[in-house]
Amino acid sequence: MAIRYWLGVVHHDHVLRGVAGGFAQVNHGARAPLERMGPSDGFVFYSPRESFDGEPLKQFTAVGRLADAEVFQATQGPQMRGPAGDFLPWRRRVDWDHDAVATPIRPLLPSLDFTRDKRDWGYQLRAGLIELTRHDFELIRDQLRHTPGEQRPSTARRADGSRHPAQHATIAFAAGLR
Repeated sequence: MAIRYWLGVVHHDHVLRGVAGGFAQVNHGARAPLERMGPSDGFVFYSPRESFDGEPLKQFTAVGRLADAEVFQATQGPQMRGPAGDFLPWRRRVDWDHDAVATPIRPLLPSLDFTRDKRDWGYQLRAGLIELTRHDFELIRDQLRHTPGEQRPSTARRADGSRHPAQHATIAFAAGLR
């Protein structure tokens, strides 16, 4: 079976939970989108916002490969607090690149197949999961790879010297996993 490439759209705070737990979850825990994926498929998370009601982020925030063919249902943990305590999302195990550094989408818009020459490129992301071309996956993955000492848009400081809150989280998260 050929390797495919996927882009999941999830708020950054949820991406951090998934990376820490070694899983991907999309479309509010739906099973069907995850079943379309195969073992070793490439996976990227794009985060439009920091959290549900947080600041806009518009960055690619994680990259990895699906670890196996199993789709599993989470049955315990603090994330299972639905209105009736019955939220049981479906997930896939992912081998995440823990050295990845979030990178903004805007500079890549003219180069990505799924955004090039598409004025309303963001509309397709509302589906929560889209298939990427190999070109797009490799370009995004290369942008997420950090070279020591490199100053990148996602890690650049604001004019006042501070970093965007999501950049603090990404940098601290990656440092904690080493």
